[in-house]
Amino acid sequence: MQEQLKAALSICKNLQRNGYEAHVINPPLQDALLLQMPKAAVDIACEPGVEKLTRLYPHLVKADSNDPFFAFLEEDETIFRFYGLEMSEASQPEVSILRITPTMIEAMNEHDRKNLGMGNFCDPAEQNNSYAGFDLKSKKPSDEPIRLVGIPDETLRHNYLLAVRALRFAANYDAEIEPNTWLAIVRSSGRVLDYVPARDIMEEWRKVAAESMHRFVKLMFDAHILQGLIPEVAALSSIPQQNYCDEGDRTEDVFQHTLECMRFYTEEEFHYDWLGTMAMLFHDVGKLFTCEYFDGGYTFFQHHRVGAKVTRKILQRLHFDYEDIDLICHLVANHMRFHFMLTDRGIRRFKALDEYPRLIAMAKADLKAREDKFTSFNHNMKYLARAETPEQMLEPLLNGNEIMKEINLAPGPLVGSIRDALLKAQIAGEVSDHASAVAFVKSYAETLNS
Repeated sequence: MQEQLKAALSICKNLQRNGYEAHVINPPLQDALLLQMPKAAVDIACEPGVEKLTRLYPHLVKADSNDPFFAFLEEDETIFRFYGLEMSEASQPEVSILRITPTMIEAMNEHDRKNLGMGNFCDPAEQNNSYAGFDLKSKKPSDEPIRLVGIPDETLRHNYLLAVRALRFAANYDAEIEPNTWLAIVRSSGRVLDYVPARDIMEEWRKVAAESMHRFVKLMFDAHILQGLIPEVAALSSIPQQNYCDEGDRTEDVFQHTLECMRFYTEEEFHYDWLGTMAMLFHDVGKLFTCEYFDGGYTFFQHHRVGAKVTRKILQRLHFDYEDIDLICHLVANHMRFHFMLTDRGIRRFKALDEYPRLIAMAKADLKAREDKFTSFNHNMKYLARAETPEQMLEPLLNGNEIMKEINLAPGPLVGSIRDALLKAQIAGEVSDHASAVAFVKSYAETLNS
C-alpha cells in the first residue's frame, strides 16, 4: 500500500473518531493509480461538509464550483480530495459506496479507461468472444485468478451472464476467483437471476466439463445463484442423513453428499458423461420431500421415485431437451436398484433396463461417497456375468422337493445328485420342458437303483 493511501486512511479514522462517516474510495484502484500520477492525489468520501471539515483541518480549501469534489487538502506533497458521502436512507445501496470518481478516471491511462467497464467500451465484434470482459494476462486461465476487467461491479452491470461464465472458468480450469470479482458476483447474485434467462445460464453450464461439474455446482451454491435457479437442490444442504461408514455413524448433509457423488461418478469410465453427472446431481433431490425423522434416524422412503418426478419439473423449467429429460429422470428413478443384493432373476431384470452401465456407475459413486461396504455391489457384479448364461442353464426345471415327490424319495445326498444330473441334461439339450424333466428324473433314479 502506498504511503499516501495510508495517510488518507488516517484522515478517515480521524473523521470517524469525531463521529462522522468516511472512507477512501476504491483503495485497490487508487493504490495502482498512485504509481502513475505526476502528483499524488487520493479521493475520500465523507459525511461532513466544508464548514465542519475546516474545524478539523484548518488548511482545507473549498473547491471551485466546476470541480466534481467539494474541497481538498494538501499535506506532505499529497492532495486529498473530498467527495460527499450519500447518506439518504432511500438511496440505492450501491450508491452509498463510491467506487469511481471523475478525478480517478482522469488519472487513468487510455488502456485503464477502456477497461473500466465493458458496456460503453467493448467492441461489438468482441461480444461473441467468451473471454470478453475478463482480464487475462496469460493465455492459460489456470495460471492466474479469474478476474473481471475494470471495476467488477460495473463490468457485471453491463452483462450479468459474466458472473456465471466466471464460475464456469473457475470450475473448468480449477482456478481461483480474484477476491473483488468474487465479491461482485455474490453481490450480483439476485440480479443474475433477475436478468439472465435460465436458458442462457444452462448454455454456460453445458460448457462445464463433467469432471468439473461438482466444483461448478459448489461455486454456484456459494455465490447464492443455485438457491434461486434450483432451490430444490440447494435446500439439500439443510437435510441431514446418517452415513454408516467404517469410522462409525456420522451425520452429513445431503448436498455435500451429492457433490461427492458427482466427483466419484466421473473418476472412471464416465469422466465425459455430462448427462450422467447431471443425473447424479438430482439423484437424491427426492430426499427433500420424503425426509422424516423416526426412531432416532432419518428415513427417505421412495426418494428415488419422488425425485424422478421432481427432476422432470426442474428440467422442464430449465428448458432441457425432452430426450435428455427422459434419460436423466430414468437414471434418477432407477439409481437404487443396484444397491440391493440381487438374485439371478433380479440381475436379469436389472440388465434389461436402459442405461444399466450408468446405473452401476451411480451406485458405485454413491458407495464411495458414503465410504460404505461393497458387499452387495461385488455380489451383483459377479452375478452380472451369470446373466449372459441362459436361465435354463442356471436352475433345473425341477427343484429338490419336486424331485422327491416324483420318485417318492426321502431327503438325502441322492436328491442333490439327481438335481445336478438334471441340470447337465438341460445344458446338453436332452431336457427342454417339465414333462421331459420328470421322465429324465425317473429314468435316472432307476439307473441308480439298478
